[in-house]
Amino acid sequence: MSSNRIDSAFAKLKQAKKRAFIPYLAAGVPGSDETVEIVLELERLGADIVELGYPFSDPMADGVVNQTAANRALELGVDADAYFAMVEKIRKRSQIPLIVFSYLNPIFKLGLDAFARRAKAAGMDGMLLVDMPVEESLDLQAVCKRENLSLIFLVAPTTTAERLGKVLEGGSGFLYYISRTGITGEQNSFQKDFAGKVAAIKNASSLPVVVGFGISTPDHVRTVCGLVDGVVVGSALVRRTLEKKPFAEMLKDITALAAPLIAPTKEAWN
Repeated sequence: MSSNRIDSAFAKLKQAKKRAFIPYLAAGVPGSDETVEIVLELERLGADIVELGYPFSDPMADGVVNQTAANRALELGVDADAYFAMVEKIRKRSQIPLIVFSYLNPIFKLGLDAFARRAKAAGMDGMLLVDMPVEESLDLQAVCKRENLSLIFLVAPTTTAERLGKVLEGGSGFLYYISRTGITGEQNSFQKDFAGKVAAIKNASSLPVVVGFGISTPDHVRTVCGLVDGVVVGSALVRRTLEKKPFAEMLKDITALAAPLIAPTKEAWN
């Protein structure tokens, strides 16, 4: 598969000795136009790649914040047409790498092949389906390879060396390491032996490694930046998009939260 925006982003970051900041947003929350503006604001602040959540009614890997946001998106009518319309609006104003973040069910319902074609045509660069096991992903791997979409897999503290090998063989773009077992959501500290487990994954990986699930403070980001290639922040941002306030105020709150989280990723790291 030839290089795409995700690969280019990591190549530039590696050369600059910086880390990737990857925000997750529930597409369409608090509204479609607002999602576009939030993406552009996060890019302005220094975000490198954006995960856009495609809503599913039973997001079992997500905590209450992201579940609430997925339900809100469905209530607001975020379907494939609305989702890809947002992507197209972003693409008219930005070349930031974009990733479809979802579950297998809604994508399979639309058809893996058809969805991937639409994703590529709209301007997406990758797909991450939380509940897609690498062992059953050969069809999706072929589709993504054909469309030059990165196929990103999750690995966890419980992932075996054998399974990690399969993920590295089938995945592309980057490897997403879940900082803890369980669901998404803000947390106060990392699990025991976090640094050692992350270091082992990083040493074994031929792909850039990013860490997500629970990252919500600048100290968390700084810790992760010393170990791997990037960090994903989701719930802490999504929670702001659920608040009932004028969008201008919401955007200020998001900026105030995101700026200090992004700052450590822009320092020079070995």
